Amino acid sequence: MQTKLTLRMDKELVEQAKLFSQKNGKSLSKIVSDYFASLVKKEQKDDDELTPLIRSLKGILKDADGDVGIEDYHKYLEEKYK
Repeated sequence: MQTKLTLRMDKELVEQAKLFSQKNGKSLSKIVSDYFASLVKKEQKDDDELTPLIRSLKGILKDADGDVGIEDYHKYLEEKYK
């Protein structure tokens, strides 16, 4: 089942995307759909490469930006092996 999606983006980018779609013989909808599908496929592939244990631990150590901080990890190791 297909559904409608409204995207808002810079007018110049839309014009460039239209030119790209014409040159490649694909509609903008197909290009966007293919891109989203590739993102999902890549994410699934990345997760499939992880062992179940590592997948369960993924993302539990985060800093204020949501990323694992290397300094925090070093501090953790220092405390652990004192």
